[in-house]
Amino acid sequence: MSAPYVLVLYYSRQGATRTLAQHIARGVEQAGIEARLRTVPAISTVCEATEPAIPDEGAPYCSEADLAGCAGLALGSPTRFGNMAAPLKYFIDSTSSIWMSGGLINKPASVFTSTSSIHGGQETTLLSMMLPLMHHGMVIAGLPYSESGLLSTERGGTPYGASHVAGRDNNCPPDETELNLCRAQGKRLGELALKLLEN
Repeated sequence: MSAPYVLVLYYSRQGATRTLAQHIARGVEQAGIEARLRTVPAISTVCEATEPAIPDEGAPYCSEADLAGCAGLALGSPTRFGNMAAPLKYFIDSTSSIWMSGGLINKPASVFTSTSSIHGGQETTLLSMMLPLMHHGMVIAGLPYSESGLLSTERGGTPYGASHVAGRDNNCPPDETELNLCRAQGKRLGELALKLLEN
């Protein structure tokens, strides 16, 4: 049997969501459990267009086995009109066999996002990402206000999950408060995964 891990699954087009994912993974590992970074390929409305089997850079593509075998899940996406990006939704829509087997029931999950503007739909994106996870029977873990950054942030960060405001031209990298909240969310998720594994 392989060692338990928390899957940090994300889609990122400009790199901001990938940066958040990396810091969430650091937080997971601070809790004493492996973080497994995975992404999903871009999709196209043209059926013949395909992505390479292995991405040119960044995390490997997520497999169904990566998801089914995780002890916890952090799911991240840029906002797309207040919702998760289509490539991530496409992957989630393909997980009905895991849903039918109950493979994710009672496993902890959290969500994170990046958006262009402070009112660009980060909270609705986070909430929409929770819905399929609840259908899978996962236990949603947000960010509690014991994380002082939630009270001082001037950009990203919500009790629903870590977030980042990238700016109109994606020219604002995550600030230290946003990254601290990512690490705190990852650590909390990792701790919950370990506690639930004990039962």
